[in-house]
Amino acid sequence: MTAALAWMAVIVALIVTVIALISLRGRRDLTTPAERAVHSTLHTASLAAKPLRDGLDARSAAVAAPHLRVLTGADALGISDPDGTLLAWDGPWDELTPAFVEAAKRAVEGQRRVLVRLPLGSIHPVKALVVQPLVVDDSPVVGVLGAAMVAEPGPGMIGAIAEVARYACGQIELAELDASRARLDRAEVRALRAQISPHFIYNALGTIASFVRTDPDRARELVLEFADFTRYSFRNAGEFTVLADELRNIDRYLTLERARFGDSLQVSLQVAPEVLGVALPFLALQPLVENAVRHGLSGKADGGRVTIIAADEGTDAVISIEDDGVGMDPEVLRSGSLHREDATHVGLANVDDRLRAAFGNDYGLVVDTAPGAGTKVSMRVPKFRPGVRA
Repeated sequence: MTAALAWMAVIVALIVTVIALISLRGRRDLTTPAERAVHSTLHTASLAAKPLRDGLDARSAAVAAPHLRVLTGADALGISDPDGTLLAWDGPWDELTPAFVEAAKRAVEGQRRVLVRLPLGSIHPVKALVVQPLVVDDSPVVGVLGAAMVAEPGPGMIGAIAEVARYACGQIELAELDASRARLDRAEVRALRAQISPHFIYNALGTIASFVRTDPDRARELVLEFADFTRYSFRNAGEFTVLADELRNIDRYLTLERARFGDSLQVSLQVAPEVLGVALPFLALQPLVENAVRHGLSGKADGGRVTIIAADEGTDAVISIEDDGVGMDPEVLRSGSLHREDATHVGLANVDDRLRAAFGNDYGLVVDTAPGAGTKVSMRVPKFRPGVRA
C-alpha cells in the first residue's frame, strides 16, 4: 500500500509539472525586450537625478556617477566641478584622473567637448577619454563629465555622452532653481517681518508703559505677550507653520491691540479643531489681521469688530479675516494697485504670491470689499500637499 501511495504521489507531481510547463509556454510576455530596456533606462536616469537635485558636490557626484556611467555605456566615468576639482570617479583606472582633470579645465575654458586619445602604442586598455562640460545654452558651466572607453568612440557614443551630460546638467540646474526659490521664500519672509508696523511696536510699548503705574500686573502680562509675539515673528524655523501656531501669535497681537483700543475693538474667533494642524506659509495671517485692525477699524470713531474663521471644507481649510470697517474701492484690487509699494493694504500681495507659489494659482487670496462695507479676505489652504511641511 505504501509503494502504491508513493507511485501516486510521483504521478501527481509529474502531472503538475507538465501543466506548469504548458502554462508557461502558452503565456505571452507582458513586456517586450525594447519596453524592458526603456524601463531600465528610465529607472537608471531617475536614480541619477535624485542626488543631482541636491546640487553638485562630492556626495551627490559619488552617488550619481555609477548610474551616469550605465547611461553613457562608458567603462569608467569621472565628474568634476567647474574649477576642475575631481568630485567622483567610478570604475577602474584611477591613474587616468589627472588626465581627466586637465581635460576638464580645458573643457570649462572653451565650453566645448574635449576628446583625449592615449598615445599610439600605449599598452593601456583605455583608448579615449571624452570630456563633456555640463552647460545648457548660455548658462555658466556647472560641472564636467568624463567618460573613459576601451573602444574607439563613434558618433553614436559621443552623442549619447552629450545627451547624458545635458540631462545631468538639467537636474543640477533644477537644484539651483530649488535653492533660488528657497532663498526667495526667505527673502519674502524677511520682507513680511519688515512690514510688521513700527507704529504697532511703538503703540504696544506705549500701552505697556501706561499700565506700569496703574496696573503693574497687567503691564507684566502685556510685556510677556509682546515678547512671545516678537519671538515668534522673528523666528528662523522654516517657510511653513501650522495654523494653530499662527492663530496663537495672532491672539498675542490682538491682546496688545485690545489693551490699546479697549472695548472699541471686538474680536470673534471660530476655528474648526480639524484644521488646527494644517500647514500654511509662515506669517500668512499676521498681515491680514493687522490690516483689518489698522485700515478697517482705525478710521471709525466707534471702532468695530474683527472676525476670524477657520472652517473645514473637505480636502481644504478655508480661513477668512473679516472686519466691519471702512472698506476700500474694489477698483484698487482690479487695477492691480495692490501690488504697488504704496498699496493701502500692505502685505496682501506678498501673502497672495506666497500662497500661489506653495499651492498653485487656485489658492490665492480672495478679497470682498466696498467703501463703507468692510473687508473680508479669504484663503483656501489644502490640508495636505506633497513637499509642504511645517
